[in-house]
Amino acid sequence: MIPFLDLKKLNAPYEEALTAAFKETLHQGDYILGEAVTRFEHEFADFCGANYCLGTGNGFDALQLIFEGYKQLGKLQEGNGILLAANSYIATVLAVMHAGLKPVFVEIETSTFNIDLEQLPEPDSSIKAILITHLYGQLGPVTAVAAYAQKHNLLFIEDAAQAHGATLDTKKAGSFGDAAAFSFYPTKNLGALGDGGAVTSNDEALMTVIKSLRNYGRTSFAENSYAGFNSRLDTLQAAFLSEKLKNLNADNLQRRAIATRYLAEIKNPKITLPFWDTSAQHVFHLFVVLVENREHFLDYLKYSEIGFGVHYAIPPYQQKALKAHNHLKFPLTEKVAQTCVSIPSNPTLDAEAVTQIISVLNRYNA
Repeated sequence: MIPFLDLKKLNAPYEEALTAAFKETLHQGDYILGEAVTRFEHEFADFCGANYCLGTGNGFDALQLIFEGYKQLGKLQEGNGILLAANSYIATVLAVMHAGLKPVFVEIETSTFNIDLEQLPEPDSSIKAILITHLYGQLGPVTAVAAYAQKHNLLFIEDAAQAHGATLDTKKAGSFGDAAAFSFYPTKNLGALGDGGAVTSNDEALMTVIKSLRNYGRTSFAENSYAGFNSRLDTLQAAFLSEKLKNLNADNLQRRAIATRYLAEIKNPKITLPFWDTSAQHVFHLFVVLVENREHFLDYLKYSEIGFGVHYAIPPYQQKALKAHNHLKFPLTEKVAQTCVSIPSNPTLDAEAVTQIISVLNRYNA
């Protein structure tokens, strides 16, 4: 059996370093907002090419805190609209809604599964930001979106939860927009051993507010200037992330090497492969194919003992949790949701496993 992702195997090479980091944190005693958090924030800001980074409890909170920070600065107000792709994961949409803002869904295009620039509306006065998800690890159309945001005086926010290290020229995810949210959920390319997240930005005023908001709105030991939240990256997780960050570029190269083989060697007309221009814009958090008869294909993968995932079977606007949006129709988004399958693609796979996966996919016949 080749699992979709074996987290124990993924973290096994780090056992000695993570054990040492645990012991150091245990002996240090600064378990909340400790020295390791500050160290990792500096390291990750430098990695992303951003001036600032702040650790948060998870990626969802990171995104919500960006919106809450801009509300405090007067750049957003309750009820403002946020443009985002119709296939964004529901967590992205919920972060918008929990901040008191309104998601404005936009159809996708099917080469990169990202927002279709041709479908972007002429924003009315209620729309104040555009949110781009670098879905599956591939950068969204950042240059065009930045120009669109500038033209219409919108904030440009990155949901970079799946795109640690994705690079265009010399710029990385987390440095294109006004602010970016990252997740360090254990399955991510840079994953903690628990929950974790971060905000990156060059906006000092925003980050000053978020630093306060993540810690109950504190501005000094005794004073709370905002009705804040409790969303802090644990010192222990920050220590783990510092160790794993050292190998992130190498891990991403390995993911691209696997993708290169898949794209060159999977030759089955029943399986539509993803678009990739072979650049560093994609870090292949997920390798997603499209198959018309998905249930049949999944049964075949089970029989062949190949793990898989489905990201994501139901668009957010069709979820019961978002009843007010259930009337919306986005044909391309829905087609992808009905046909998408993620196959194993991570640094735990050796050449033999990749060859086996390719062979299984090439033998598939719907």
